[in-house]
Amino acid sequence: MAKYRCTVCNYLYDEDEEGKKFKELPDDWRCPVCNSPKSVFILLTEEIEEYEKGDTTVSDILVQQMVELGLKHVFGIPGTSILGVVDAIKKNDKLEFIQVRHEQTAAFMASAYGKLTGNVAACLSVAGPGSTNLATGLYDAKLDNSPVVALTGMVQRQLIGPGSFQEIDQYSFFEPLTVFNKILMSKEQTTTLSTLAIKHAIVEHGVSHIGIPNDVQKQYYSSKIVPFRGNFPSRATKPAEFMINKAGRVIDHSSRPVIIAGLGAIDQGEILLEFANKINAPITTTFKGKGVVDEDEPLYVGSHGGIGSTASTILVDKADLIIVVGSSFSDMTQIPEKKTIQIDFNPMMIARRFPVEVGLVGNSSEILPALNDVVQKKERREYLIEIKSLKDEWVQLLNEEIDDIKAPLRAPYIINVLNNMIAKDAIVTLDVGEHCWWFGRNFWMKKSQKILMSGSLATMGFGLPAALASQIMYPDRQVICITGDGGFSMVMADFLTAVKYNLPIKVFIFNNQQLGMIMQEQKMEGYPNWQTELQNMDYAAFARECGGVGITVKNPDELPDAVSKALSSDKPVIVDIDTDPVRFV
Repeated sequence: MAKYRCTVCNYLYDEDEEGKKFKELPDDWRCPVCNSPKSVFILLTEEIEEYEKGDTTVSDILVQQMVELGLKHVFGIPGTSILGVVDAIKKNDKLEFIQVRHEQTAAFMASAYGKLTGNVAACLSVAGPGSTNLATGLYDAKLDNSPVVALTGMVQRQLIGPGSFQEIDQYSFFEPLTVFNKILMSKEQTTTLSTLAIKHAIVEHGVSHIGIPNDVQKQYYSSKIVPFRGNFPSRATKPAEFMINKAGRVIDHSSRPVIIAGLGAIDQGEILLEFANKINAPITTTFKGKGVVDEDEPLYVGSHGGIGSTASTILVDKADLIIVVGSSFSDMTQIPEKKTIQIDFNPMMIARRFPVEVGLVGNSSEILPALNDVVQKKERREYLIEIKSLKDEWVQLLNEEIDDIKAPLRAPYIINVLNNMIAKDAIVTLDVGEHCWWFGRNFWMKKSQKILMSGSLATMGFGLPAALASQIMYPDRQVICITGDGGFSMVMADFLTAVKYNLPIKVFIFNNQQLGMIMQEQKMEGYPNWQTELQNMDYAAFARECGGVGITVKNPDELPDAVSKALSSDKPVIVDIDTDPVRFV
């Protein structure tokens, strides 16, 4: 029988104890501990196995222990100093290894996997250069609170220190970006350190690293495997009733409340909408919060901040209370200093930018229903009329921007075509650049869709690896990567990974032959345009050379057919779209 873990609070659903298969539970079933929906649960393990006898090694035990705690995927490149661990992965039929072309891609994939599932994945590399190549992807995971384990090989213990081949100070290198960072120096540490690595990554939402000297990996060792149950704390958290009632009173006395939903509310759209309707307040989101509710909901008024709508800007500016749910208060979101009720599971996020009226620490899955129970139902007819009018004006503006005639193609037109044609449950991965700005501003998300991005680090090159990880995790869902020629070219070798593993991702390249966002920033800051031009290439031909499908779009009337052809293909696809880098022209 299988066990399933709630990625919000760590509650364990054991089919053997419950007497019912998890998949047979009704769709509206919720976690009995933290009230999270069924969708946030992940399969932990189907049975417990222990390695107690035989010629097992430290690597075998390390891998088996991590599998028992929920590890299912490892992304990386084999190499001399990590071969013992690689062999243990090969022998374990519950773990899937994905070979990539660059370690940066491996770390990006692990980070994206954690963001998408709430579960931990691992990236693997050799000592020295392999380890340093992981850094950008691991910093992305660190800043976006994604659970990741990095496994790195090291030189033999007796060679650590004097300056051996491919030796660096790996402990010091990983220390700034990890919540757990250890070197496995003796076989007796194996189950302890591997358990703690997973535990810290899951509980602290961050990066764990274990460096494993080459000689230790191969030592013979047997040990009992530590089970998940009894070793992981519950993360169910809700404030005292006094604090909930205090927040309720503040909301009851407001006349123009606005709800700002971030990533921390992403699975709570149903209760968030119920709450918004009860107090008659508009919902705006951060970029990472897009899709918390269907964006055609009457109370949804667009995103806020740099990609925000005029409706959101006006309503937040005129609000007498903002209710912020699960937002990191990024400077790009531009949440103003106002009377605020803030909900966040991380106490350090409360009052991060300015003092708040009431700070509620805990899971939004628990706090929102409690808050909904205590607030008074409000009728704000004039406010609702204003909300509708502002949203209608915003939608009209977006529609006016759609130009299906000009070539090179205008970004709003491309986004509109994708918005109308991709699946209702598509997973969309974004790179960093101007295409990302247009997506956040012009794309209307459905709550059944998901987006993945590099949020706080905002690193180019994230989109393609995130698409690879998404398609591995959800093989039956449509995975769309929207990227620019700048970001894609940083990691394009790993399109071969999509071909190798038959991952039918759809990559749409906004090819403006520019670092388009940098060009705009130079213009805005009064600098001449310089060194943003990119040497162009035929990305569609590249896709075909790799064994995928390549499509070129140069005129607007070609785009719908190109998108249709791409979406219907069972192969990895690149659609190379000739795009104009100039805004609003």
